Amino acid sequence: MAMDHAARFDSYFVCATPRSGSSLLLGLLGSTGVAGRPQAYFREPDEPLWAERWGVRRTAGGGYDHADYVRAALAAGRSGNGVFGAKLMWGTLDTLLAKLGAVHPDVAGGDLALLERAFGRTAFVCLRRDDTPAQAVSWLRAEQTRTWYIGGDGEISGDDDADGHEPRYDAEEITRFVRTIEDHNAAWEAWFSSAGVRPYRVRYEDLDEDMTGTTRRVLGFLGVEAPPGQAIVPRHRRQADELNLEWTARYRAERALHGRH
Repeated sequence: MAMDHAARFDSYFVCATPRSGSSLLLGLLGSTGVAGRPQAYFREPDEPLWAERWGVRRTAGGGYDHADYVRAALAAGRSGNGVFGAKLMWGTLDTLLAKLGAVHPDVAGGDLALLERAFGRTAFVCLRRDDTPAQAVSWLRAEQTRTWYIGGDGEISGDDDADGHEPRYDAEEITRFVRTIEDHNAAWEAWFSSAGVRPYRVRYEDLDEDMTGTTRRVLGFLGVEAPPGQAIVPRHRRQADELNLEWTARYRAERALHGRH
């Protein structure tokens, strides 16, 4: 059955925290051909690199007009049916809103009105991982090794060029990441409530267990469907291994022993 075009969203954002499976989900959605070409287009360290890739016109000061940048992002991030997709981590949202506010100072009605002025009818997909310690362990290893994904879908990373090193168990750092994840998840929930947004919720654990089914359910929420016979395939490979499991189990045991988180 064909989807009703009027019920389709123009754009969507996957709202996430690091190591929650966001790159995996974006690759799966992109593989459908009907959910845009989603990337982290608005992560501030990456914007100059995307702008260079797209040939966005530079200003006299060497920067670029953010309205031009958004237009280029929309052109790059849309699939043939006109749907645009992107990823937002918590820290990215405020920066994006501030830049959009400068481009559209006449918009009243809050954050959602501002986003919809720029991106049309906009949906939000909230991706969370139930196992926060495992997520924190994954984050620690990515920071240590400087390996954020295997495979990929044309991502850009504007991180510094620091070399990675061998992973080393660090309970204090894992705890710091656990708290950051919890804080950012709470901040997302507070923003959804204040902005009047009802996101479509995806659990990492469900995505990991049934990638195709979970992706199809997200498409249904967006008001699109993959063409018959279209393969929905991951573009990133799993990074977690026995070391992740070992560190997570060790961390849980230590927290239990000391009566902490």
